[in-house]
Amino acid sequence: MLTKTKIYLSSPHMGGSEQKFVNEAFSTNWIAPLGPNVDGFENDLETYLGGNNQVAALSSGTAAIHIALQLLDVSKGDEVLCQSFTFSASANPIVYQGAKPIFIDSELDTWNMSPELLEIAIKDRIEKYKKPKAIIAVHLYGMPYMANEINAIAQKYDIPVIEDSAEALGSKYLNRECGALSDMGILSFNGNKIITTSGGGALIVKSQKMKEKAVFLSTQARDDAPHYEHSSIGFNYRMSNVLAGIGRGQMEVIDDRVNARRQNFNFYKKHLSDFKEITFLEEPDNFFSNRWITCIETESYELREKIRLELLKDDIESRPLWKPMHMQPIFKDCLHFTNGTSERLFDRGLCLPSGSNLTQDDLARILNNILNTLNYDK
Repeated sequence: MLTKTKIYLSSPHMGGSEQKFVNEAFSTNWIAPLGPNVDGFENDLETYLGGNNQVAALSSGTAAIHIALQLLDVSKGDEVLCQSFTFSASANPIVYQGAKPIFIDSELDTWNMSPELLEIAIKDRIEKYKKPKAIIAVHLYGMPYMANEINAIAQKYDIPVIEDSAEALGSKYLNRECGALSDMGILSFNGNKIITTSGGGALIVKSQKMKEKAVFLSTQARDDAPHYEHSSIGFNYRMSNVLAGIGRGQMEVIDDRVNARRQNFNFYKKHLSDFKEITFLEEPDNFFSNRWITCIETESYELREKIRLELLKDDIESRPLWKPMHMQPIFKDCLHFTNGTSERLFDRGLCLPSGSNLTQDDLARILNNILNTLNYDK
């Protein structure tokens, strides 16, 4: 009897040339958090993003947010406005700095930060405390947030924006690459992302001077001296030359990976959009999502769980949408400006398997399980 293989939500997908760059790292003994692959990977990303962007390759997307907050001098007593509907890595670095996150709910068109609530929160904090130090907005599941609206509000109040593009490499807004839309951007190359270095991330800034400062902070803030001299607190956040080699190989297939993820979305939508119990997040005009994860919203929590558990019985991984940060126990005492959108999406939403390496047989197997559940419900 053949055993069915497990279908993961989003597994790594190698392109084939990664090994070449990794072998070069070994053969040249560049087994360090610097080297030709680090430089090459940063150049590849800068070319892909276009414009005047400078990239620092780091150990994770979380590290990139942390360094961004450092560059903005966020410290104890400051407040940072952060999207609530996201992964905790968007918010945790705020606490690392001793600052307080203020959570902002989503709007329905993109499921990302509501510009309306953002401005309400800014006015409230200026009136009651002081101006927030930064804004962290997130391109959730690869769908760009309303960058023009968010940036306009940020500029109105002179508050810098950190663009959390951990899930959105390859997505575009008004034909501009996500990660390069705001004051600073961050990327993640975790094992489940659109491309991966197994673990890793990047910080995107607008000047060489800012990049140099980011690299300085990420390499233990060692001053220019023949001995180890430190006048600032630093971090061990630089990407290794070995992992950067994987990233260089992955950049060769980034467009293929985006196309595959979008094809997954189209498959699910084609076969499930006729069911009134399920809705999909559509792309607004001038938005292009990499469809990192295909997400559905069901008509109820009960149906979401029936689908999730039916898939699980067949060893197929799916997952509820992110639990909003303002609902998390660790952030329960944080101020939040909400409208119920993220709570509803968490209650009813489900992430479907979306890896770029899914086969047609995999997709058919997933679909059959969902159809069985929907037909059972009728």
